[in-house]
Amino acid sequence: MATEPQDELAGTEQPFVSHLVELRDRLIRAFLAIGVVFGVLCLWPGPAGLYDLMAAPMVAHLPKGTTLIATNVISPFIVPLKITLMAAFLIALPVVLYQLWAFVAPGLYNHEKKLVLPLVISSTLLFIAGVAFCYFFVFGQVFSFIQSFAPKSITAAPDIEAYLSFVLSMFIAFGAAFEVPVAVVVLARMNIVTVAKLKEWRGYFIVVAFVIAAVITPPDVVSQLSLAIPMCLLYEVGIWAAQIFIRHTKAPETDSTTGSTST
Repeated sequence: MATEPQDELAGTEQPFVSHLVELRDRLIRAFLAIGVVFGVLCLWPGPAGLYDLMAAPMVAHLPKGTTLIATNVISPFIVPLKITLMAAFLIALPVVLYQLWAFVAPGLYNHEKKLVLPLVISSTLLFIAGVAFCYFFVFGQVFSFIQSFAPKSITAAPDIEAYLSFVLSMFIAFGAAFEVPVAVVVLARMNIVTVAKLKEWRGYFIVVAFVIAAVITPPDVVSQLSLAIPMCLLYEVGIWAAQIFIRHTKAPETDSTTGSTST
């Protein structure tokens, strides 16, 4: 007599209200983590210290004695607080993503958990790596390139709100661009596109990467190359990682003769 296949999730169902309560608790913990980090950063190094750290790449390439300016009355107060909140979110991001993982994990099969947890960890590390690459490498090259073209009759004194907007847009652009391997792995693992097709589309992706870099970065060659080249390299990393993930996260095969799941 054939045995019925056993569902790994049998008995784990919860009422809808219970899911809402758990979601609320997870969100509270995530916001609490951000709030705690924000409070610590306000004490040390403080909003002013974080702002100086954020502005350092720009100030280093301004004429001697020149600083950024504030054209809004409350900008010297608001902008450092925004930077502190952004830093708190980045530092607390692993906790935030863990709460997301803990919420969805009970509804996943074992082979799905093998896929999701590594993706949560890798997406966090890749986003932070993209932000760090932008801050430590790209900013210095871009500001140096821009200042080299500035006429001698112009004294650059950027507004701090405009600078913050530029920094945030660049951080988001590079953080998102560094998620290319995660996107490639997800597409391949969900059978939306095969690894063979991803390899065939390599040339098209290079064109797309340079178009994206031209659209979302400043109109200078340095920043565009700094975004497009890592995207192309990370695409290759994604193809390599997709092959490994597909091999190690397959669902258990079902024996058609017995109806049981093989282990």
